[in-house]
Amino acid sequence: MQTLVVDHPLVAHKLTTLRDVRTDSPTFRRLADELVTLLAYEATRDVRVSPVTVETPVTSAEGVRLSRPAPLVVPILRAGLGMLDGMMRLLPTAEVGFLGMIRDEGTLKAETYATRLPEDLSGRQCYVLDPMLATGGTLAAAVSLLFERGAEDVTALCLLAAPEGIAHMERVFDGTGRPLRVVTASLDERLNDAGYIVPGLGDAGDRLYGVA
Repeated sequence: MQTLVVDHPLVAHKLTTLRDVRTDSPTFRRLADELVTLLAYEATRDVRVSPVTVETPVTSAEGVRLSRPAPLVVPILRAGLGMLDGMMRLLPTAEVGFLGMIRDEGTLKAETYATRLPEDLSGRQCYVLDPMLATGGTLAAAVSLLFERGAEDVTALCLLAAPEGIAHMERVFDGTGRPLRVVTASLDERLNDAGYIVPGLGDAGDRLYGVA
């Protein structure tokens, strides 16, 4: 597994405002959208392309287009929805699947309550959207499901990650021979006793959409 912490002043600037407890939900949604687009630029560096020839107003030119099958973007409900527009801005021809997963606050294990994905993902590049990589249980379950359905490689985009979550992902997937990358804006200090990232930014879903 590869982990990429995107080191860019604009990423750091937007993330600082997202962390601020005074940032309201409309501003949080806008900044999360902008931050995901910056992360997506790095996350799609290895997206597959095919050579093509096009006609310019002057002559022919060699270039590339995204290969088929189209990439699959998978937000994890509900907080992952707040990252979808920012990702699709760079990959407008991608297809979108959905995973509904919730963490049991007692066991800290992820439970799946909704799935909208192709049964066969053979040859597909998949991009999972999950704002917080905390314990790693939810993201590991999502990635495992994609690999079980034949995904060729998976890249996860997270606003924040904790060392414990990265370590859990490495334990689960190292040695499997499946290409996996985690792209994040920050690797934070640790998890607290409740399983929340420190310093973190609170509950991403609540800050995006309010408490519901």
